[in-house]
Amino acid sequence: MNYLIKSATIIAPQHPLHRQKRDLLIADGVIQKMDKKIENKEAYPEINLPNLHISIGWMDPSVSFGEPGYEERETLENGLRVAALSGFTAIGLNPNSNPMIDDSSGVNYLKFKSQDAATEVHPIGCFTKSANGSDMAELYDMKQNGAIAFYDSKKPIQNANLLKMGLLYCQSFDGLLMSFPQEVSTSYGNKANESAFTLSLGFEGTPDLSEALQVSRDLQLLEYTEGKLHIPTISTEKSVKQIKEAHKKGLQVSCSVSAHHLVLTDAELENFDTNFKVNPPLRNEKDLKALQKGVKEGTIALLTSDHQPLDIDNKMKEFSYAKFGSIGLESFFGAVNTVLELDEIIECITTNPRIIFKLPIPEIKEGAEANLTFFNPDSTWVFSEKDILSTSKNAAFLGKKMKGEVYGIMRGNRLMLK
Repeated sequence: MNYLIKSATIIAPQHPLHRQKRDLLIADGVIQKMDKKIENKEAYPEINLPNLHISIGWMDPSVSFGEPGYEERETLENGLRVAALSGFTAIGLNPNSNPMIDDSSGVNYLKFKSQDAATEVHPIGCFTKSANGSDMAELYDMKQNGAIAFYDSKKPIQNANLLKMGLLYCQSFDGLLMSFPQEVSTSYGNKANESAFTLSLGFEGTPDLSEALQVSRDLQLLEYTEGKLHIPTISTEKSVKQIKEAHKKGLQVSCSVSAHHLVLTDAELENFDTNFKVNPPLRNEKDLKALQKGVKEGTIALLTSDHQPLDIDNKMKEFSYAKFGSIGLESFFGAVNTVLELDEIIECITTNPRIIFKLPIPEIKEGAEANLTFFNPDSTWVFSEKDILSTSKNAAFLGKKMKGEVYGIMRGNRLMLK
């Protein structure tokens, strides 16, 4: 199928046509022509949308669905539809299914099941078998079959020697370890951020110390091994400072932050709404500002929705008993676009994740396969239930003001538009 994209503003900070308008002719999934104006002589279907902007396809490095095992939360098919209509041509898929993805057969299952989807799946395999924290999984085999990293998905690596051995082992095949930033013994059940406000509500608090201790230990192990590490979903000012210092030392460490930690604070917990029960917990205004600054300065290289669908049985409970997590794909762009500059966002969801996870970077040029996200960065709206495309409805951003609308994506011959 051929398409003519009309009057699209290109957003690609390193591109010579950054912020310039162009028509693009797409034929058989390839960008055949780019010009200020292309006549539609062949009467191709046109993509002509209000205030249309395009960038190379977005990537979210931390997405969870449910399949296999938790299809009531989200299937792979619908989850990938949600990702596509939320602007993502690629996702890093966490291994927290049932069974967990801890060997090459699990990786192959996800790759095979998703091969026809508009959004490409890049599986993340467990670091330890079934994320048990003690026995290293089949890292090399998973890497050979397409796993982009190894992560026990929200479970910190408590055994320091195991992390040390993993950092050393992964150097032999250029593998990437991910270590969740939370020291278990100081997390106190991890119900909420520890602050005077949350304590007044009766929450068990998890101090920023918990994150700082784990990040400090992991960075010391990284320096000792001279390996490579990714720290997902940091949430505190202390973490930003520690990682910034590690960069000055030349350590190979990267990190990400979720949309909800960039926009929301623990003040949301006043009504005990379990949609705000996330892991790490929402922090205070000082942490939020430090995270935003960390993105602007480049200390934080990746942004994520940290999408975690959970069925009603796991969320409609007393706060203490509800599971952690919020969906976030549908609200991601509209949320982060309220607090960050557009160029900053695009870098953190296009080139940066592909550099860190060693994936090919798409290009907007004649002869390149189309890998594009379509969006309007200026529209304003309020996120409501009608905007939820996921099977599960546990959304922290319900009722929040959004800035920016996603139209969809094109990847090769696959087009998904709302």
